[in-house]
Amino acid sequence: MPRPRPPHLHRQRTRHGETVWYVRRGHGPRTRIRAPYDTPEFWAEYRAAIEGAPAPAKGKKPHSLEWGIDLYRRGSAWAALSQATRRQSENIFRKVIATAGAEPLAKITPAVILAGRERRAASPHAANNFLKTMRRFFAWAAGDGGLVAVDPTKGVSLLKGRNDDDGFHTWTEDEVSRFEARWPLGTREHLALYLLLYTGFRRGDVVRLGRQHVRDGIITFRTEKTGTVVTIPVLPPLARAIEATDTGDLTFLVTERRQPFVKESFGNWFRKACREAGCPGSAHGLRKAGATRAAENGATERELMALFGWSSAKMAQHYTKAADARRLALGSAHKLLGGQSENEIRPHLQSGEGMKPKKGKKSDS
Repeated sequence: MPRPRPPHLHRQRTRHGETVWYVRRGHGPRTRIRAPYDTPEFWAEYRAAIEGAPAPAKGKKPHSLEWGIDLYRRGSAWAALSQATRRQSENIFRKVIATAGAEPLAKITPAVILAGRERRAASPHAANNFLKTMRRFFAWAAGDGGLVAVDPTKGVSLLKGRNDDDGFHTWTEDEVSRFEARWPLGTREHLALYLLLYTGFRRGDVVRLGRQHVRDGIITFRTEKTGTVVTIPVLPPLARAIEATDTGDLTFLVTERRQPFVKESFGNWFRKACREAGCPGSAHGLRKAGATRAAENGATERELMALFGWSSAKMAQHYTKAADARRLALGSAHKLLGGQSENEIRPHLQSGEGMKPKKGKKSDS
């Protein structure tokens, strides 16, 4: 028995004897399918038409990498990504298309993906962003897209960067104080510091945060990256900073022209403020400092997840384990001294005895 035809798929024979296929709902407009019938490309165009996405733009070589990326960007998988992820992926796709857009999809092998990663290896972060973007595309192309039989990104691993063990530099309390001294209460830089430190938001969220998100002293905000709704009180230091600063109408932070910041430009602006304050940190490092503070003050994994909008316990465990290790080390270090009790050594620790160089003698350094 012939296979039943999918919904809204129609066949027509032209006056030249050519068979054409198109998608049409009721008496609505027709969407022509140009790929050969019953090929993966045919069904990809069919699904795009059913989902309401426009057909791939003309001028793209069928079955090429550029053609496949165009289909991907017109479907629901792409629409489900956050704006930040789409923006980053667009920049990567633009470079990929410029160098290899005409390559047939069938010729994109694991070796090709590996070579692309290696060309960016001098910057592990850029290399990994490239690989993550291609993973998302080929996961769709080998799944719902039906464009390839095998995902060529499988087995190609991410690179390990120089700071992957620790990630972004976590601000110390001394660095926070140094920044506050350079940028006092009332400055935009001071407000930015406190928004990052006392909300735990990422830079993409901090630049969107405004008075409309605050009610009765409570911030309710949907995060950009994960879409998680975070509810957190406006802590007193942050409340004072907001009231002391000339803020915008829809966002607390604004540029000199009183326009909301774009995430990327805010990061550059804040990094410059850090340099002027003699601090090596960044915006994300303050998020880590806040998580460290909370964990060292006894926050549980569930509490950290709620505060920072993490959907899994993995990140929270990183901070709670580090805080537990610090408490255990400080509480048990006296055991290295054998017979001396903790009470006997505590006065020496508090005074710093044994750590200060004696007068008249040079230190080893």
